[in-house]
Amino acid sequence: MKKIMKVLGYGLGAVALLVAAGLLYFNLKGIPDHAYNPPAEVLHLKVRPDSVRVARGEKIASMQCMACHANTTDGKLVGKPMGEIPKVFGSVHSLNLTRDSVHGIGAWTDGELYYFLRTGIHNDGRWSPPFMPKYSLMADEDIYSVIAWLRSDDPRLAPDSREYPPNQYNLFVKVLANTLFEPPPMPERPITIPDSTDRVAFGKYVGTALGHCYSCHSMDMLKVDELVPEHSVGYFGGGIPMQNQEGQIVMSANLTMDKETGIGNWTEQQFIEAVRFGKKPGGGTLAYPMAPHPMLSDNEVSAIYTYLKTVPVIKNQVQRYQAGI
Repeated sequence: MKKIMKVLGYGLGAVALLVAAGLLYFNLKGIPDHAYNPPAEVLHLKVRPDSVRVARGEKIASMQCMACHANTTDGKLVGKPMGEIPKVFGSVHSLNLTRDSVHGIGAWTDGELYYFLRTGIHNDGRWSPPFMPKYSLMADEDIYSVIAWLRSDDPRLAPDSREYPPNQYNLFVKVLANTLFEPPPMPERPITIPDSTDRVAFGKYVGTALGHCYSCHSMDMLKVDELVPEHSVGYFGGGIPMQNQEGQIVMSANLTMDKETGIGNWTEQQFIEAVRFGKKPGGGTLAYPMAPHPMLSDNEVSAIYTYLKTVPVIKNQVQRYQAGI
């Protein structure tokens, strides 16, 4: 018996040593680089920045870019400390998106921007870690619109040399970036915006490809599927722990149509007012980090509601945040 326990102890010790060696390797390696290999048509992409695209790009950016990249003092997109990201990820700052050619994206080509928005890969092979969204499912025209807006004369994008210290990713992020997460592949065919008369398809597009709602409102942040969103664990069932400005935990809501734990008793109008203006059906406002989305139209939010009615119902009682508790 003693011999068996001794062998078992040696075995466990060897496993612990291997794990420690692996963690040390990932810590020293850091966030991995990836091959910068855009298709020729992307490499030579030139986006025509007309007023329609610029307006559309600003709308998308107000949903996807402002909250993370706009400085809290003057609103310029010079980046900021990402205090709402859980401390388990380390000390993180968003990047400067102004047209500054050194500290911002002023020297980037349209193709480099397109490839980065799709894959998260910079032209030098650096890869943005998992919490920077990769827009694998966004329509080509909407990507072009974002690029057109980034090139616009919007004063929030005027060249600005402000830059935060380099991100200090901890071991958790480094392990994830070397194991569970990798750059998504480029789309194999053109992606178009669904016809708005197809309420389910259009609502799915706005809620997933455009709004990324499922990435917060599913049940496990590490098991969100950006290529096939409906394969995410607990798709729209809520329960992912988020942080507000004070560092308090706020659980994401269950957005499936379960009548007891989801939004099955909400009317379409209540859902529209919640999404667009942050109004709770019973009074009060929704807790940060859920922000109002006034840039979306009633028609777009109505389509999301129509789509959510087709999502499999999940019974998941999420502990709701109460201010002051």
